[in-house]
Amino acid sequence: MLRLELRPSPSRTWAWLSPVLALAITVVLGVALFSLMGKDPVKGLGVFFWEPIKSAYALGELGVKATPLLIIALGLAVCFRSNIWNIGAEGQYIIGAICAGGIALLADKDTGRWIVLAILVAGVLGGMLWAGITALLRDRFNAGEILVSLMLVYVAVQVLNYFVFGPWKDPAGYNFPQTRTFEAVTRIPRLMAGSRVGIGALIGLAGAALLWLYLFRTRSGFALQVGGLAPAAARYAGFSSRRALWTALLISGGAAGLAGALEVAGPVGQLTPFVPAGYGFAAIIVAFVGRLHPLGMVLAAILMSMFYIGGELAQSRLGLPKSLTDVFQGLLLFSLMACDTLVNYRLRRTARPQGAR
Repeated sequence: MLRLELRPSPSRTWAWLSPVLALAITVVLGVALFSLMGKDPVKGLGVFFWEPIKSAYALGELGVKATPLLIIALGLAVCFRSNIWNIGAEGQYIIGAICAGGIALLADKDTGRWIVLAILVAGVLGGMLWAGITALLRDRFNAGEILVSLMLVYVAVQVLNYFVFGPWKDPAGYNFPQTRTFEAVTRIPRLMAGSRVGIGALIGLAGAALLWLYLFRTRSGFALQVGGLAPAAARYAGFSSRRALWTALLISGGAAGLAGALEVAGPVGQLTPFVPAGYGFAAIIVAFVGRLHPLGMVLAAILMSMFYIGGELAQSRLGLPKSLTDVFQGLLLFSLMACDTLVNYRLRRTARPQGAR
């Protein structure tokens, strides 16, 4: 018989092997899923794991999807390591996109390229403002940040709808709920011709390096993590839990708002009701699959973007619903939760009791 036995201390090896095993289980379950739907499993897995990397253009599209996931996940990692559960990054992403879009709409033919910086700053400030509401309610009224941040996502969606259906609606847009297309001068610079990957990819990688330095080489980052792991020890050491709350949520909100600004002033080029793409929720999976470590989250963002592209290709090439993306994300998350049991427990073989059958 096999039973679970508590480890003396969490296994560092399984902390990193668990995501790998979870991915393998997801692939096996994906094969079974494609077979049940009457599709060739090889072709099905191909659209998820081969098509997104088979050419330079495909890699560029992979970077487009991975950029917002990585930037949002980096901000969420600060919160989660501080034991602050910001579930509303999607709302902060939307508000950041709205603020950035508002600045972009001010541009005309004579505007200089300086406006790109203003757009990015507006996105960061918008995301911080929206996360600040959660921080304020938690700080002053001890409101649960999980519920508050999540409910603010739906408020953000309504704010977006107000602008694209109302004052910012393009009068020459054939009554579609969208703003006019932003001027070319507002567009985020691209890394290379013929690719949609913008400088956001470099910002994401730079953010990963800065986060590593912040978490593991600064007193402030150390204080945040101690406050999350041992609040009593943090108070004894003189670390402010209130400061940690505001710092974590503002960093997280600013990162999500930056991702929203990069998206609307980059690949999207205007505000529409489809700005909410689920990146804020998917980034939660990216953060945990990446073990809240900057390098791990870079790899996890690439994996999750493969799921996004694979879902789109499965719809167009295999006739499967686009929601298959969410299915694969869910399979990966639940597999990871199951495999994480091995971090704190080990499997032990025990003798079968006498008389048992």
